[in-house]
Amino acid sequence: MPRTARKKSASGIYHIILRGINRQTIFSDEEDNDEFIKILSECKKLSGFDLYGYCLMGNHVHLLIKEKSETIEQIMKRIGTRYVIRYNRKYRRCGHLFQDRFKSEAVEDDSYFLTVLRYIHQNPQKAELCKEPDQYPWSSYRDYISKKGITDVDFALDIIRENRFVEFMNEQSSDKVLEYDEERIRLTDMQLSEKIELDYNIKAIMIQNEPKDKMMKILRQILKYDGVSTRQLSRVTGIPTHIIWKM
Repeated sequence: MPRTARKKSASGIYHIILRGINRQTIFSDEEDNDEFIKILSECKKLSGFDLYGYCLMGNHVHLLIKEKSETIEQIMKRIGTRYVIRYNRKYRRCGHLFQDRFKSEAVEDDSYFLTVLRYIHQNPQKAELCKEPDQYPWSSYRDYISKKGITDVDFALDIIRENRFVEFMNEQSSDKVLEYDEERIRLTDMQLSEKIELDYNIKAIMIQNEPKDKMMKILRQILKYDGVSTRQLSRVTGIPTHIIWKM
């Protein structure tokens, strides 16, 4: 069955979702996140695109990009190829890492541009990885606040007043944009550890030191998180799998 042609953007701006193949995790630790952001910076210089927003989740990435001297297809090929080479070398693997075709939508007007940017910045919050967008370290939100980093912040801040930006980005919303079509977003070990500490005010590895009844109660609640397996919970808490299986 032939592929549907990608809709071209008259403005040159696209909201991109790059996904791990078979829902595979593509950012396993902080070093992976840092490496991808470094590659974005390298490719900006080589491809000449503007980067208006990004958010790195466990098994997918959101990007808000304006193509200039290269097409969006060339840009994404450059980014993807560089990351896969470094990822495969680090984890001693071979083969594909990303879904063969990235998803995209054209962003044609200022209002929708801000809607997409807010959606990208609120993604970790809606996945319950943080309580506020500024608490998540792997998105462009902090670039807008500090005016430092790899994000081209002036375009958005010219559309919306700077003193209104934070308020708008934190407004409760039910924005309908291009989404990551997965039933469950699997957390990486790092993200699960951070979520446990956020929800229970305790480091994951310290749960085993709690009284037995409290420990078991916390473990049962964590197992209700979408996509969390017994083995993963054992890895982040240090509690043997056979103890968790008994629940």
